[in-house]
Amino acid sequence: MPRKPEAREKLLAAFEHLVLTEGERAATLDAVASNAGVSKGGLLYHFPHRQALVDAALARCEDLAAQDLVRLGTSPRGAAREFLATSLYDDSPLDRSLGVAFRLVQAREPGAREACARIERNWYEAVLEDVGDPVVAAAVKAMSDGLYQQASMGLLPEDDDEKHAILAHLLEALDRLTLPED
Repeated sequence: MPRKPEAREKLLAAFEHLVLTEGERAATLDAVASNAGVSKGGLLYHFPHRQALVDAALARCEDLAAQDLVRLGTSPRGAAREFLATSLYDDSPLDRSLGVAFRLVQAREPGAREACARIERNWYEAVLEDVGDPVVAAAVKAMSDGLYQQASMGLLPEDDDEKHAILAHLLEALDRLTLPED
């Protein structure tokens, strides 16, 4: 009998939900099965152990980040500007997946740090390819990471105009960093 992809996706979504809402320790096999409305045997059919769930969540995160790299690389405004301009947390599948991956790193789950490091390195390389200067690329990554962290923690103003004013200032700083020297 072939595995039903919808059941596998429900289980993975339940794992991610539990990690994000209750923490990594709460995402036990029993809790994941219950949250997904699947028997524990059904869960074990798709994920024979908890590490398989962790690995699948990290693989999903890397897949979503790879799709994001394509978007960055094809943006008419350039990868650096696009990367910075889209650093406002918006609860997208990528945002949620990154949140899970970050929590798995904090819990020292095997493979989590390496997966996040690959994602970060790939984003840095895309920005570097666009701007051509490692110092500017590092500055863009730092601005983006700071903006993303503040947005994801709810520390930015709630008013969209105020958020976009902050973003506009950061984009202006990027323009200054990338101006040709006289």
